[in-house]
Amino acid sequence: MTDPVRNEYAPDFVSPPGATLAEILGERGMTQADLAERMGRPKKTISEIVTGKAAITPETALQLERVLGISATFWNARESNYRESLARAEENAQLAKYTLWVRSFPLASMSRVYGVPQSRDPVDRVREVLGFFGVASVEQWKNLVDSQQARLRAPNGLRAKTPALAAWLRQGEILGQQKSCVSYNPEVFRSALTEARTQTREGPEVFCPVVQDVCARSGVAVAFVPEISGVHVSGAARWLSSTKALIQLSLRYRTDDQLWFSFFHEAGHVLLHGKRQLFVDVDSSETPEEREADRFAADLLIHPERYAAFRSEASLTKASITRFAKTIGVAPGIVVGRLQHDHLLPFSHCNELKRRLEWTAKDKSS
Repeated sequence: MTDPVRNEYAPDFVSPPGATLAEILGERGMTQADLAERMGRPKKTISEIVTGKAAITPETALQLERVLGISATFWNARESNYRESLARAEENAQLAKYTLWVRSFPLASMSRVYGVPQSRDPVDRVREVLGFFGVASVEQWKNLVDSQQARLRAPNGLRAKTPALAAWLRQGEILGQQKSCVSYNPEVFRSALTEARTQTREGPEVFCPVVQDVCARSGVAVAFVPEISGVHVSGAARWLSSTKALIQLSLRYRTDDQLWFSFFHEAGHVLLHGKRQLFVDVDSSETPEEREADRFAADLLIHPERYAAFRSEASLTKASITRFAKTIGVAPGIVVGRLQHDHLLPFSHCNELKRRLEWTAKDKSS
């Protein structure tokens, strides 16, 4: 995450423009009373400008230009820089109160994985985290995560207020907002899911852009967001606007069966559940919505009737699993994961049929 403003010089203190004015008057042998008379302004006004108690307005700047021959642009810039320096000093004093708060975030992980700057100065760290979340103050950040918590539909004990989880969700929001999508159409999205299913046998370098593209054409942004320290979720689903949904995926277990199940599970939330809710998914399915999304994902990946016939007739070997997966057009690891979940296959068996996944640098920015 780059910030061009961060590369600009911002001095800790800028002298008031009145100090420059006093210096110029001294060089020219003019008194404040002389200047007041030439400008047609009260002596008190000039005195307050010199001492920094009164601001140089655009009108005053034009008068100074005519009287002293120094451009109004110069005076306006001096005034603006001075007022900004005062505001920045006040902001620094306020942000200094939250240096302990910012330490609750996994800053090193956020910097390494999401590119969030990590300054040595504690106050700058507070400013950088607020900038990452796109809020002006810590109070606004708290309001933001309170709102997320109110919308959260997740297993008991999971809190959107957890700084690491809030950061993971924010990174997904940033990536989702960057993706151009048409207005949401549920029927087009269902067709997109059918096309996405054909990608399960491909590697991330192939399926990531394809899935993102077909879903964007239905109004759903898909963001692949690597987990950071303290985040233990598989995926999330929510609406960024009334016409744009977001599916956010981590790579918690690093296997294709888990990733694809998470994707179609989140897709189930988008299709079946409310737009005002935030779904963050882990392992357990404690709510009716989670169980419904589980069933949606399982049935879309492997049709129930074909699965029932396979599990009742076939001997569960690597060869039979591979043949069945090829017949139904999915990766064999997905079949293995389903059989293991249903306790028809030990969790120690056939794992070599699962594809191990790793994020590339390109995936981490998707």
